[in-house]
Amino acid sequence: MEFSPYRHWVIALQNSEKHPAYLLIADLIAEDIDQGKLKGRDKLPTLRQLASILALNYTTVARAYNEAKKRGLILSRPGMGTFIKGGTRSIPLRGGSDYEMTMNLPPEPQISSLTKKIRRGFEAAMDKRDIYSVMRYQDFGGSIRDKEAAINLLQPLLGMADVDRMLVCPGIHSALVALLSLLARQGGTVCVQSLVYPGLKAIATQLGVRLIAIDSDSNGPIIRSLEARCKTENVSAIYLNPTIQNPSAHTISLTRRKSVADLALRYNIPIIEDDAYALLPANPIPPIATFAPEITYYLTGLSKYFGAGMRTAYLYAPSKVLAQRTAGGLRSLSVMASPVTTAMATHWIEDGTIGTMVTAIRHESIARQLIVKRHLSEFNYSTDPEGFHLWLNLPKDMNLNPSLLAAYLRSQKISAVSSAAFCTDNNPPDAIRLCLGGATSKEELEQTLPLLVDTLNHPSHLSNFVY
Repeated sequence: MEFSPYRHWVIALQNSEKHPAYLLIADLIAEDIDQGKLKGRDKLPTLRQLASILALNYTTVARAYNEAKKRGLILSRPGMGTFIKGGTRSIPLRGGSDYEMTMNLPPEPQISSLTKKIRRGFEAAMDKRDIYSVMRYQDFGGSIRDKEAAINLLQPLLGMADVDRMLVCPGIHSALVALLSLLARQGGTVCVQSLVYPGLKAIATQLGVRLIAIDSDSNGPIIRSLEARCKTENVSAIYLNPTIQNPSAHTISLTRRKSVADLALRYNIPIIEDDAYALLPANPIPPIATFAPEITYYLTGLSKYFGAGMRTAYLYAPSKVLAQRTAGGLRSLSVMASPVTTAMATHWIEDGTIGTMVTAIRHESIARQLIVKRHLSEFNYSTDPEGFHLWLNLPKDMNLNPSLLAAYLRSQKISAVSSAAFCTDNNPPDAIRLCLGGATSKEELEQTLPLLVDTLNHPSHLSNFVY
């Protein structure tokens, strides 16, 4: 390899006041990758060669290569040299935070008419109200208008619903804290699937609630396993995420939902139905709550249908009395849902904006799933064609560490989470969850997936990665 391409590095170092020099060298490597001057598997000069080219000392260049390794730009192979890892551009973080990389974000449809409608709705929601009314303390659970809007939104799922059983909550997570506090309390036991939403694990740990894993297949929890637990354990509640489950992307079948409802009724065990993704399928399966309404707490929210920042959720309780009791628990935890956020959610439901957004997110998810199918056809993964995450089973012959792989992918701005984060039976599978909504566009997803494929096909990329 000729070293003349690095003359612009010499000029950059001479003209830049940026110090220390090792950081600028790492920046120059990244810029050359982005501009196509350096491509995947290109060999870089040795440390001594580059030190000579740049008229720097050996230590400075060594620090520069170490910095580039930390950024995931290069890979050193003993006896072979230092190489560029790949030319795929990293996806920039939104808002400068890496929090989104572990959360399951919905994609953001780039439809100008929709964003204009959202903006108009925001203005109209505030314009038609006494502005001070949304700055005061409110009764917990939302106004009658807010509850009726929620019932209208969920009518395709729940059918005719009772406004006295509906609560407007400050997000699904807060509602789950209240429900576990109410139903299980410290020392209680909740049956869950062997892979579960990490937030529930965190809540259970905080409250001293024990989670018991039940065996599952692609149709949902295996009834024999669930019944065995109900017979032998003092089960406080059953928690299920029935539609496009996080992380497996499986949806519990109609038959299995009816069986779960029947079993829970026989043992009189409450069900927490966390249906966060319920509206994504164009033809949804009826919720478990429709088969066991007297014992099921049905929960959904806007974070997966509209945007992660919309911390508005709806809880439909088994009865008016239990709704009031749950409201008391939620009030002690969060005082109330934000009246401003609730007002916007209600307006967007009433004017059809949320329905339009759900359809747009569904279509965007379908398009992204087709991109995934094209790039990952050789790998074993499970997903839902209308969902925006997938569960990738790692090739068994490569002995990939899921936690190491997920950490490396996140360093490349790919939204990956290791199976250990979801596991409830201390036996995490060799798999990771990928969020397809993390990329801000289909074009960025097209750029990102080849890096994932390259990493799976060449695990040596991880050899020098430290997390």
